[in-house]
Amino acid sequence: MAPSTLILDAEAITRALQRLGDEILEHNPTPARFALVGIPLRGHELARRLADVVEQRQGRRPETGVVDVSMHRDDFKLRRSLPRVHATELPIRLEEYTLILVDDVVFTGRTCRAAMDAISSYGRPARIQFAVLVDRGHRELPIRPDYVGTCLTTDRHDLVKVRLQGVDDEPEGVRVETSAT
Repeated sequence: MAPSTLILDAEAITRALQRLGDEILEHNPTPARFALVGIPLRGHELARRLADVVEQRQGRRPETGVVDVSMHRDDFKLRRSLPRVHATELPIRLEEYTLILVDDVVFTGRTCRAAMDAISSYGRPARIQFAVLVDRGHRELPIRPDYVGTCLTTDRHDLVKVRLQGVDDEPEGVRVETSAT
């Protein structure tokens, strides 16, 4: 097993999500005009938690949704097995909303690109923004999150593992497993 370092515990994740929620509201002050759309699995849970933060701050909960990227990934043919497909749920009138894509980690930017491709199959939102709990760098595409919980300096081969209650059967936290290279 590779050496592992705890970066964020459950309390730190909660604080990061509160900061993210505040930043989102600073740029999108009307919850009725934006939707938090998670990328399965952990992005969907984080979107739900961010909606809780917004509701606590504003008294109104924004819409939440999920966008499945399984069939829009550019590494689809390179995978050994078929990806698990999740239902996509988006607001009915996309053109009236700012969609804030939510994911746990941004690495190369390819998942975000796949999410935007998937969304375009349903329509054209007013705007798309991107929120992540962890930005670990190493982009391969010109994609940058608008809202970031924490930035990490990692080796390209390190693994960043986010574990969340309600999704994983492990204690909540963000860990980095260093590569053996």
